[in-house]
Amino acid sequence: METEAQLGRGAFIARGAIAAGAAYGALAAGPFLRRAFAQGEASQADLDILNFALTLEYLEAAFYEQALTDLRPKGELGSLVETISSDENEHVAALEQTISDLGGEPVKAPEVDFGDAFASEDSFLELAQTFEDTGVGAYNGAAPSLESKELLATAGGIVQVEARHAAAIRMLRGELPSEAAFDKTLTEDEVRKAVQPFVKS
Repeated sequence: METEAQLGRGAFIARGAIAAGAAYGALAAGPFLRRAFAQGEASQADLDILNFALTLEYLEAAFYEQALTDLRPKGELGSLVETISSDENEHVAALEQTISDLGGEPVKAPEVDFGDAFASEDSFLELAQTFEDTGVGAYNGAAPSLESKELLATAGGIVQVEARHAAAIRMLRGELPSEAAFDKTLTEDEVRKAVQPFVKS
């Protein structure tokens, strides 16, 4: 993993901006959530999409919480993991509340096993990139199927933060913040395939 000195001043500042943007971006979903609550109901298809998103957020929240206790990252990485962990927990709470307020029942958090992901910073960052890229692709893939414009706006508020997470993780790995000018979309089957090895129930 590259050090701050190796990265150069520009990249270091960019990483800091991305990490800070993740924290501010999480708050931006609030107005959209309130509008979603105000509509008072949602189709079953929308509720199914929200519960699928919630399952992914449970997975990510558990991953970063475990990283804080098992990996105990320090310095810049530690600050970033704390920020992402807080964001993911906010996403979980927001989705649970949205589903409940719209008359649905939030799914239960799955049991997870991340194997040896916390054996080193490199192994942690590799899996973190997989989860963040998968999360962005999942939201991009599911968004066109949402019937509610308010919920579409909510999903847009979350996926922006997930993309900032992905960019920050990529830069810590010495990679470009994005692979291309356009993000990939993933189908539900592709998302399940990516995360299934880590879900135990």
